[in-house]
Amino acid sequence: MSAAIDDLGGIGAFVKPGEKVLLKANLLMEKRPEDATLTHPSVLKAITRILMDNGNTVIIGDSPGGPFTETMLAKIYRTGGYYELAEQTGASLNANFKSFERENPEGLLLKKLTLTDMLNDADKVISVSKLKTHGMMTFTGAVKNMFGTVPGIMKAEYHLNMPEYDDFANALIDICLAAGPVLSIMDGIVGMEGHGPSAGEARQLGVVLASASPFALDRVACEIISLPSEKVPTLRGAAVRGLCEADVSEIEIIGGRVSDFQVTDFAIPKPSRINPSQSLPPIVQKLMSRALQPRPVFLTGKCTGCGVCVANCPVKVISFAAPRDPRVKLDGCIRCYCCQELCGAKAVVIRRPFLMRLFVENLFSGLTSSIIKKIQYRKRR
Repeated sequence: MSAAIDDLGGIGAFVKPGEKVLLKANLLMEKRPEDATLTHPSVLKAITRILMDNGNTVIIGDSPGGPFTETMLAKIYRTGGYYELAEQTGASLNANFKSFERENPEGLLLKKLTLTDMLNDADKVISVSKLKTHGMMTFTGAVKNMFGTVPGIMKAEYHLNMPEYDDFANALIDICLAAGPVLSIMDGIVGMEGHGPSAGEARQLGVVLASASPFALDRVACEIISLPSEKVPTLRGAAVRGLCEADVSEIEIIGGRVSDFQVTDFAIPKPSRINPSQSLPPIVQKLMSRALQPRPVFLTGKCTGCGVCVANCPVKVISFAAPRDPRVKLDGCIRCYCCQELCGAKAVVIRRPFLMRLFVENLFSGLTSSIIKKIQYRKRR
């Protein structure tokens, strides 16, 4: 941890002695440290000690999925081992559940937004994210980590108002810019692959990444797991907006080469929103959409009947047919997958129809071929 920060000029390059620092962790839901869902407390402990040696006061916080309340946070703090972390280091765990409005002139879509008031309790913000794949956004890291500065269930409004992935990605970028982390650190010691951000599998990677730019950090992290940046909506949007280089070779990397840590078999979620029928008549579009759109499927054998999926569905299309038998009205589903993301029992899976799997495989095979041809053409020139 110290080496990663020292390579960037040391912690003093980002915060001054005496300043209060918010460590914006990923505290998505009530999970154990070994589940690879949350920022590991040992990573937060190491950063806290570096900051305290620099003379800083440390607050650890997040607004997780679901209600942003003392009861909800207490469960996460307890199960995740964060109370012990606070006792061992002297850091504070956020207990401020107020919100405020902030102007965001740099925003593309969100010129004004509501954020958690814990941002006002600190002089500087450091993002401490977890390296994970994501069923909706393909990848979640430093940029999407700042979505946790939006209070509780207000996050659902963004899914409802911005169902298109590129719009939602630009909203995430706007939020990240508004929250303004001065340093972004990523816990990639044990990441999550597959059905992230909570239902995937732990994967040993052995990396800790740090950057002054959350966008560059995500770009390098995706390179480590061999995930093309054009498949990640937030990175596509960041490249268009000039916030990050699309070509990882244009990013200065210190402390090792990507090839030293790169894995080529990291399980990446398949794209979940493909609509090739927009030029067709509406009735045909509807039929094609039903044939191609992925959908959440509830595993009644795993369901505990907790009701988290019902409470956090932005469009309220999930209900219980029986105590442990949730059902979704697919015609109203916006495919945000909050139900899958917040299900602690891993009782929600995203199923993709055969036609969509066939279409996606051919589409990305064609895209890859096209990209390779363009690169070869540029080299010839």
